Formats: sequence, C-alpha cells, structure tokens
Amino acid sequence: MKRIIAGLALAAIAFSSVSAIADPIADRKALMKENGKIAFGTLAPVVKGEAPFDAAAVNAALAALDANVKKMDVAALFPAGSETGGETAASPKIWEDMAGFTAAADQLKADVAAAVATNPQDLEALKTQFGAITKNCGTCHETYRIKKG
Repeated sequence: MKRIIAGLALAAIAFSSVSAIADPIADRKALMKENGKIAFGTLAPVVKGEAPFDAAAVNAALAALDANVKKMDVAALFPAGSETGGETAASPKIWEDMAGFTAAADQLKADVAAAVATNPQDLEALKTQFGAITKNCGTCHETYRIKKG
C-alpha cells in the first residue's frame, strides 16, 4: 500500500512539473486558487470563529498550504512573455520587479513554513500565524496583481 501511495505521489509531482511547463498562466492560476481555497475556505472560518478550532484539521490545512506554496517556482510560473497571451491578473510589475516579486513569494513560503513548525494548538496561536500569512497575500496582491473591475 505504501508503494502505491508513493507511486501516486511521484506521478502527481511529475504531472505537475510537466503541466507547469505547458501553460504557466493556467498553472499559476490553479495554484493561487488552491492557496485561496485552503487559506480562506478552510482556515479563515476558523480564525473568524465561524468554524470550530480543531488542531488536527488546522495543522493538516497548514501542511497542505505549505506543500502548495513550495510549488511556487517563480521562474517556471512567471516566465518572460507570460504577462500577455492569456487571461491573467498578473501585473506587469512582476516582470518589472522580478527580484521583489521573488522575495515576496519567498516570504510567503517562510511564513507558511513557520506556521507549520509552530503546530498551532489553539485559536490564538493560529490567529498569529494566519495573520502573517494573509499579510503576505494582501501585500503581494496589492502590488503584483491587476485589480478586477
């Protein structure tokens, strides 16, 4: 059974690597959508008191978010030329300030990894970690995303 699971995991990694090369716009949109689903669909309701705090569920969601943000390979997801040629909300500022954008992605990865490492066991600990994570999201979206509407 462990071999089957390991094989499926490797296949998923291989597939995601191939798809990242195939269409960076679609891949980054899917990755960001999944990040949002985990952060704001699973964790935010807990932080807001709309869902009960369950340490196991919270830490599983943080681990899933960590695995997801580790897939944020800026060079692969935001290559030159991918700012046009498709439906994207990525701002040209990304390509004008690739170093700043990469630093923002790296900070998000560090903050999510820190949240996983703290292993929040109560709501207050989660709020602290979640605040750092969502601050990254907001700052990056303000700077590097085209606002809709």
